[in-house]
Amino acid sequence: MRCLALTLMALPAIAQAQTAPAADKTAQGDVSVTIYNNDLALVQDKRTLTLPATRTRQEFADVSAAIRPETVTVNGTGLSVVEQNFDYDLLSPAKLMEKAVGSTVTLIRRNAAGVETTEQAKILANNGGTVVQIGNRIEVLDQYGARVVFPSLPPNLRARPTLSVTFDSETAGARPVTLSYLSRGLGWKADYVALFDDAAGKIDVQGWITLTNNSGTTFSNARTLLVAGAVGNGGGRPVPPRYGPRPNQSVPGNRPGTETANREQLGDFYIYPLAERTTIAQAQQKQVSFLDVAGAPAARAYFYRNQWLGTQNEAVSADTVLRFSSSREGGLGDALPAGTVRVYMRDARGQPQFIGESNIGHTPMGSSLALKTGEAFDVKVKPTVEKREALDRYRWRTTMRYTFTNARATPVTVEFAQAGLDNYWDDTRIESESQKSERVNSDEAMWKVSVPANGEATVTAVFITRY
Repeated sequence: MRCLALTLMALPAIAQAQTAPAADKTAQGDVSVTIYNNDLALVQDKRTLTLPATRTRQEFADVSAAIRPETVTVNGTGLSVVEQNFDYDLLSPAKLMEKAVGSTVTLIRRNAAGVETTEQAKILANNGGTVVQIGNRIEVLDQYGARVVFPSLPPNLRARPTLSVTFDSETAGARPVTLSYLSRGLGWKADYVALFDDAAGKIDVQGWITLTNNSGTTFSNARTLLVAGAVGNGGGRPVPPRYGPRPNQSVPGNRPGTETANREQLGDFYIYPLAERTTIAQAQQKQVSFLDVAGAPAARAYFYRNQWLGTQNEAVSADTVLRFSSSREGGLGDALPAGTVRVYMRDARGQPQFIGESNIGHTPMGSSLALKTGEAFDVKVKPTVEKREALDRYRWRTTMRYTFTNARATPVTVEFAQAGLDNYWDDTRIESESQKSERVNSDEAMWKVSVPANGEATVTAVFITRY
């Protein structure tokens, strides 16, 4: 499976891990980062401070640029926090010019002969351009014609994100202090590489954690924990309406599991710790393997859902569905974090080729999964509304014909769902049908239609509805 993963990872459909740049010198101490799925991370940074036995201000450089200042806590023995400030104005040419309004700077210009001249200028404004006063004249500064020399850095303008904290310390000396805060800009998701062997009915799956950092700060040599699940963020969940159309685009066969995975849990969430410390560099994507399973049972299926009164002039392709399990026995044997499953099959030359992808949500161990990977080339469905009759003022009789064709050299079974039977009322019924269906829910009836190799099959059904 390792060789397979290396082969597949070379394909363009799989995100590549970037080599982390050499870490610059950092003011951070012993850093732990817990990253959640919803653009949220908990940073815990343990540093050693030497404090006098009085009130003093200390600066914590290299905190996240996307810090949530209201979540900051600082803990240490024998000290209390009086005040804290987050300086988020980072040093840049634009910010430097903006902060220098009202100050005097030195302009260095080079003439056509290459001779440099210097002048003192007062910056009057910096709004879409820089206006300066040189002696008795006012000029708009041409950024390409002059170099600006500033006498000093303005206060509160930092080269790196900095949190300043005023402490009141009872005793003097060195002591460990732990800085904790929540931050945006850090996230992770799962990506899965699946190799499906149709003839053997087996699947090999490797799971990759894809970690991203857009917080504006590099976290060096950090212990890293990843939490699978959606932690509360103060928002609510919308409630779907009871009445009106309820489109369902999922394929049948998905069922949540009831097995407990052998992983550390935090409340109602699973924790995926990285095995080793790692540097999470700013603007970096990093990948770490967390799942490697070979030979789990899997099967291909075909499915088509027809909306109410759906009719086609030309036959359309059935969906190709891949089914497998996350159970301990006969499955992947793990809880699966939400992510994208990319499916491959070997061609006649033995090379793995990409055949489709599908997203999964957080999936408990023991679940059944049914993923649409594409649309079948050779398996077609043509639904037709043959007749509509008004029985009375409120009721209609609708006759439907469904034609299935199969150009493959082997027979197939198409799972066909007629939807829309309960869009508004609960009294829809099937008056007659050429093949017995299963009413999977109040809105859908399902037929499992066997279509012979290089042949076709037909199903008819008559519905009594209020529309």
